[in-house]
Amino acid sequence: MTQFGFELLATDGAARLGRVDTAHGPMDTPAFMPVGTAGTVKAMMPESVAATGAQTILGNTYHLMLRPGAERVGQLGGLHEFMQWKGPILTDSGGFQVMSLAKLRKMTEEGVAFQSHIDGSKHLLTPERSMRIQHLLDADITMAFDECTPFPATPEQAAQSMHLSMRWAKRSKEAFVSRPGYGLFGIVQGGIYHDLRAESACALRDIGFDGYAIGGLAVGEGQDLMFQTLDFTAPMLPAERPRYLMGVGKPSDIIGAVLRGVDMFDCVMPTRSGRTAQGFTRRGTVNLRNARHQDDARPLDADCACPACRQYSRAYLHHLIRSEEILGPMLLTWHNIQFYQDVMKGLRGAIAAGRVHDFADDFLATQAQGDIEPI
Repeated sequence: MTQFGFELLATDGAARLGRVDTAHGPMDTPAFMPVGTAGTVKAMMPESVAATGAQTILGNTYHLMLRPGAERVGQLGGLHEFMQWKGPILTDSGGFQVMSLAKLRKMTEEGVAFQSHIDGSKHLLTPERSMRIQHLLDADITMAFDECTPFPATPEQAAQSMHLSMRWAKRSKEAFVSRPGYGLFGIVQGGIYHDLRAESACALRDIGFDGYAIGGLAVGEGQDLMFQTLDFTAPMLPAERPRYLMGVGKPSDIIGAVLRGVDMFDCVMPTRSGRTAQGFTRRGTVNLRNARHQDDARPLDADCACPACRQYSRAYLHHLIRSEEILGPMLLTWHNIQFYQDVMKGLRGAIAAGRVHDFADDFLATQAQGDIEPI
């Protein structure tokens, strides 16, 4: 039986090359995990997601507990069987969505009481209930229940939020059902404050987790503040455990975070952008809605091997988007996930070769050139 673990294979400065082993297979790091909120990566078949090179996807505790229900998914064999995804699955704790989506929520020491945004039904989400839901979903990586500290927050507000999350982290650890191949991650909070992040990291290390996430970033603080926070937070986390920056982000965000020692990422950006006519390319982001593409026979990105680039022209993608054909978002979503996986593969190769800073400089310089000239 596979044991959950992390192997650090190489370093280049603070950047790390590694592998996470789980009950449903390995994940090579640095890794980008596509988001499958409600048991599906939107506009993608599971085998298509896997074809991009993605090894792990996300499921969402809040959404799945409300519909179709965690107990139902458990009875049907867990989320892997339910959605036919063969690789690892990470589930978030539901805390962020409760704060951002639920109606009439009330937070106490016990947890968060809220009304569903779907039908108004009443629920109580606690650390213990979150662990139970993620267990029923059969998540390979379970996230501790926490409060995502908003930005901006005063030091007093950030401290109060962080201390509550640390108490909830301890309860999450006590409620987690340990078994081979499955891991539990704690989440560092504390806003942009060095002392609070240090206190949070120390508290989580004392509790002991299989991996450590950095939460409460990419919530409006901007890239500079995010990188400053990572500069002092990442080194506080155990080197022998994977590090996960939650909800990040743009390719430049990911590259900057990898250079600061982060191993795992997730974000809705590639899928959401694919549904809004945005395509990520090696020379920046392209809006396929723009009329300049309507006669362009060239591919979206000549260096990409996804179906959108290998088989279709910009003109056709533009036509699909303007005609509101479903195939347009499907192809652009596939392309964007492929692009993100290609970036991660490039980072892994560069770390192994000891040239990750050259890779980062070249990538960012090419992005800055902007899209290819119109024909």
